[in-house]
Amino acid sequence: MKGIIIKSTGSWYKIKQADGSTLDARVKGKFRLKDITTTNPLAVGDVVEYEMEPSGDDVVGIIHKLEKRQNYIIRKSNKLSKQGQIIAANIDIALLIVTLSPPRTSLGFIDRFLVMAGAYHIPVTLIFNKVDIYTQEEEHQYQNLKKMYESLGNQTAISSIYKTELLPEFSILPLINNKTALLCGHSGVGKSSILNSLMPLVKQKVDNISKIHLKGKHTTTFAEMFYLEDSIAIIDTPGIRDFGVIDIPENEIGHYFTEIRALMPKCKFNDCKHLNEPECAVIEAFEKGEILPSRYLSYMSIMENSDIFD
Repeated sequence: MKGIIIKSTGSWYKIKQADGSTLDARVKGKFRLKDITTTNPLAVGDVVEYEMEPSGDDVVGIIHKLEKRQNYIIRKSNKLSKQGQIIAANIDIALLIVTLSPPRTSLGFIDRFLVMAGAYHIPVTLIFNKVDIYTQEEEHQYQNLKKMYESLGNQTAISSIYKTELLPEFSILPLINNKTALLCGHSGVGKSSILNSLMPLVKQKVDNISKIHLKGKHTTTFAEMFYLEDSIAIIDTPGIRDFGVIDIPENEIGHYFTEIRALMPKCKFNDCKHLNEPECAVIEAFEKGEILPSRYLSYMSIMENSDIFD
């Protein structure tokens, strides 16, 4: 039998079966170890094969095979680890929720997410949330970021669950119609609130921002997929503080920076890393102000394997 993992708690999984019902399941011991290089063998969105097994007065699923993934979003499991953590799999679109008010989303975080999504051909829309509380300075910053990221080929949108009258032209639903969408971002950026506004029956837990650290509190503990009618699936994820790039060869990083990729053929050396090589078209463009400092800094931090995420 085949099903889709719609919730992962680490040791147990919830599977959506072919008839729409759900089943708690676990993995076989051998499966857990075989060819697994990430901290989690399975992720929400995975299609798996399973069999039924009695468990006391109930029946559970035993997962014995993972179907080939269409794509996935992965990050370094932590700053010191060489292993990756798969956030979700088989995604049609990723909605990266961004805030300019606390908890502020760093540009390095955005760029790292875009690199990983680009590596697996997942389109990303940047959702600038909480626009109802933007200061005049933050509104100016938003306009600049909107212009920058749209010029690089990324779609952007704005959101506010409290003052929807400010956004008559915007709805998330057209972006995710007939798709599996991933909601991702820092804790406190409003992922669960956006999900609740779309699907009131879900009632994901939300909380206020910490007044001490100006960061979000973790209210979503596990990744989980929710269905809006039959045509839309939304994956809500726990807040992510760090997003380390993993599993992309060093010589391919530049391909996922639109402005760097366009200049690479003009570099003197075919294996140019665009860090300190002579006659590097990328460095020359940066020095002339043709590549924004934040973008080149993001590229450098990835190439140097820096753990500067915020």
